[in-house]
Amino acid sequence: MSDFDRHASITPIIMAGGSGTRLWPVSRETMPKQFITLMEDGRSTFQETLRRVTGPGFTRPIVVTGNDFRFVVAEQMKAAGVEGEIVLEPQRRDSAAAVAIGALMGFERDPESVCLVLAADHVVTGTEQFVANCTAAAKVAREGRIMTLGIVPTQPSTAYGYIECGTPLGVEGAFDIDRFVEKPDAAHAQEYVAQGFLWNGGNFLFRADTMLEELEAYAPEVLAASRAALAGGTRDLDFLRLDAAAFALAPKISIDYAVMEKTRRAGVMRATFGWSDIGSWDSIYDIKTADADGNVLEGPVSVLGTNGSLVRSEGPLTTVIGLKDVVVVALTDAVLVAAKSEAPRVKELVAQLQAQGYGEATDHLRIHRPWGWYQRIDIGDRFQVKHICVHPGGTLSLQRHHHRAEHWVVVHGTAQVTIDGVVKHYHENEAAYLPIGCTHRMHNPGKIDLKIIEVQVGSYTGEDDIVRIEDIYARS
Repeated sequence: MSDFDRHASITPIIMAGGSGTRLWPVSRETMPKQFITLMEDGRSTFQETLRRVTGPGFTRPIVVTGNDFRFVVAEQMKAAGVEGEIVLEPQRRDSAAAVAIGALMGFERDPESVCLVLAADHVVTGTEQFVANCTAAAKVAREGRIMTLGIVPTQPSTAYGYIECGTPLGVEGAFDIDRFVEKPDAAHAQEYVAQGFLWNGGNFLFRADTMLEELEAYAPEVLAASRAALAGGTRDLDFLRLDAAAFALAPKISIDYAVMEKTRRAGVMRATFGWSDIGSWDSIYDIKTADADGNVLEGPVSVLGTNGSLVRSEGPLTTVIGLKDVVVVALTDAVLVAAKSEAPRVKELVAQLQAQGYGEATDHLRIHRPWGWYQRIDIGDRFQVKHICVHPGGTLSLQRHHHRAEHWVVVHGTAQVTIDGVVKHYHENEAAYLPIGCTHRMHNPGKIDLKIIEVQVGSYTGEDDIVRIEDIYARS
């Protein structure tokens, strides 16, 4: 391969570890917004991000995420038909450390490779324009610039930082950066938009060696901790797990504060694609198609005399009468009602719910596992009922319980059940009984999802009454 070809491709670095609390109750700590289906195409924003950077001009992506999301990331990448490197952060250290890890890995592939840092939870319209903008920005990045994809504002907004463009850089749409501006008040936001400032969307292109040089100059502690965490990393199934002790030493700081606002190499490419960070429910409303009354209605919903509102239900019939410019989001275990103008305050609400001890603040009713998911149906004194789905080929850990017996009733598919070493197959409308203390395991040998109803009976039914003996997903 010639030097030109070797340096021509872009290495995507996708940051997929955020919590997304502003879109509660749909997005929560256990399953944040980047992995949830929010758009009409049935894919998550993470999958859409993968698809935008797959194909000619791009190499295998590097996905940086948290340990709790590793199997969701792997499953969604497989569903999207994308292969890549999945790197597990032991804890959240903000974006500078994630960028440092990606740049170090890109440098290992090729010191002069151009890396593209993308957030997994943004919505982009106009994939061709996006790729064209990245290709143009990469030309400047190959000359030693760290390029930001600057978003043309659709309105004055206090939710984003702004970029003032400077001298043109010789490629159409590319400029030097005169200054970065913090999130402004409303009056300054209007002034910046009138003067042609761009939004800082938080997506960057740079040569790997360039970013490492700037990290060394302006954030050496971040780079040193990231380098040590990568050097001490271990392979866990298909994941690269960073060394926890080393990574904990990385200062918790964004790449904007660590490098971009200090470096003299910063440039900006004026984006021609549509963009939203879907940072709150009012921004979700803005990217949806409203009906004649200005409403966005999703799920089992009915409204009367209601205008300019987003009403979404994922289960219960949800009805609204006589309201204007509101957000109503209804799930089985939580309901949000807010003025659309107050939607950005949902993050404050979630913090309040956590302080009040509500588990719904962080935990979904449906809990995802590497083999599928489970969802609680009912719970009471000495019993709990769950709906369990095991994907084809999925296998629960070999385990036992000290305080409960279980009944598994198959309602869809075939279950291969092991109880104290005895293997038996159960089909629809058949049930397996698992007495207290027995060693047991369930496997789906079929080609369709296995769904069962699990009834637990005993003095304690908590998730911590699981003694894992063996687990194919390395959780024991």
